[in-house]
Amino acid sequence: MKVTAIHSRGSKGSTYFIARLLLDELEKQGAEIIEFSVQSASPCTGCFNCFMRDEKLCPHQAENAPKIESIESADIVLLDSPCYGFGMSGQMKCFLDHLCYRWTAHRPHPSMFSKIGIAISTTAGMGAGKVTKDIAQQFFYLGIPFTFRLAFSIRAMSWSEVSEVRKEHIRRKVTATARNIIAKSGKIKPGIKSRFMFAMMRLMQKRNTWNPVEKSYWQTNGWI
Repeated sequence: MKVTAIHSRGSKGSTYFIARLLLDELEKQGAEIIEFSVQSASPCTGCFNCFMRDEKLCPHQAENAPKIESIESADIVLLDSPCYGFGMSGQMKCFLDHLCYRWTAHRPHPSMFSKIGIAISTTAGMGAGKVTKDIAQQFFYLGIPFTFRLAFSIRAMSWSEVSEVRKEHIRRKVTATARNIIAKSGKIKPGIKSRFMFAMMRLMQKRNTWNPVEKSYWQTNGWI
């Protein structure tokens, strides 16, 4: 079982510490963990090269290719982000912008349809749930059919300030989630919503006269 984890802020912050708690639990079960940070992620330039020509022509190909390749080869993908202004971090959003060519509407990677997504967020007050919902939506658009969401209001500005009672609650939730992830790993199949989305995009690609790169991709995969 291979896990690719993408952290918003590197090795610091409450969100990172909770992600590491989960990764440690998965490692105990033999998972191979590969981690990246998008703390210095470059913003998408909107050049459309990834859509219309080839993702290798992206100005930030060297920066993002190792992360994307690791995601595509993983069984489980973890994305974490603190809540900033009721949304994910700008760095995580910059990274996810570079993945839009892999959405089901464009050129989804076949491996995505059997992966598990994990979305983790924390906040001092409110908004962590919205962040994990937004990340789960990104997973869905990429074709990942099942996402575990861990959202916590830690009522503190740093992990060291979180009360022991709340930390213990978080640990119990993380441990239970890890068990559920292990139980589902290797058994994920697209649900009705994912199949419906794919069917709609297949119809669109059959009629595609605007992007021969995408249509050829669907034909090569035997989808149309």
